This record gives sequence, C-alpha cells and structure tokens, in this order.
Amino acid sequence: MKTDLELALECAINIYHQYAVKKPIDDYLSKNEFSELLKENAKPFLHNTIPPNLSVDDYISKLFKKADRNQDGRLKFTEFLTTLNLVFIDAHNRSHKSHSDAGHGHDHGHDHGHDHDHDHGHDHGHGPRK
Repeated sequence: MKTDLELALECAINIYHQYAVKKPIDDYLSKNEFSELLKENAKPFLHNTIPPNLSVDDYISKLFKKADRNQDGRLKFTEFLTTLNLVFIDAHNRSHKSHSDAGHGHDHGHDHGHDHDHDHGHDHGHGPRK
C-alpha cells in the first residue's frame, strides 16, 4: 500500500504530464498550460496563498517567471517542481501566520536558500499521440 506522500508525488507527476502533453505536444508546460493546471487543480490553494493586492493571473505569472530559470518561456519538470516549492513555502508560512494570529505563537522563518538545478537531461519521450 502506498503512503500518502507517495500518492501525492505520483499525482503531481501525472498532473504535470496531463498538461504538458497538450498543445504543443511535448514534455514542457507553456505559460498557458501552467496557468490552466493551477487554476483547474489548485484553485482553493492558490486563493489561500496568493499575496495581498495581487490577482490570480499576476501571481501565476510571477510563479512562472521565477520558475523559468533558463527563460525559454516554458517549464520543464524540474522548473515546475521549483514552482511547487514556492507555493508550498508560501502556504506553510501563511499557516504559521494564521496560527500565530490565533495566539499559538510559532511564527518562524523558513528561508532554506536551496538553489539547485536537478535537471539530468531526462527525455520522457512524449511525442505526438496516435
């Protein structure tokens, strides 16, 4: 039986591939595919993590720009993972803020400073479907 974390990781990979093989059919997310993925699969999560005074589209654009490290206008899987990290960190920090606002008082910083590129040149072979 798979653990919750295994299922979550599998789910993230499957959702990535579901959107990456749209148009164009490749193993990358265009900005539109990325936006669609988040809006259709993470709407409540987005609304809970979006910074004040920022629209959903602006927040998604900001995440996309941060993740698109090689600035080619598309996200490979490792860049998509960077985006998930940013969203998770935002959500985690906000969860602590809401707890401290409620009087629990454990507001602490989580700037881990990890700046790694784990692209090992994997080609998942997503050619045109027949």
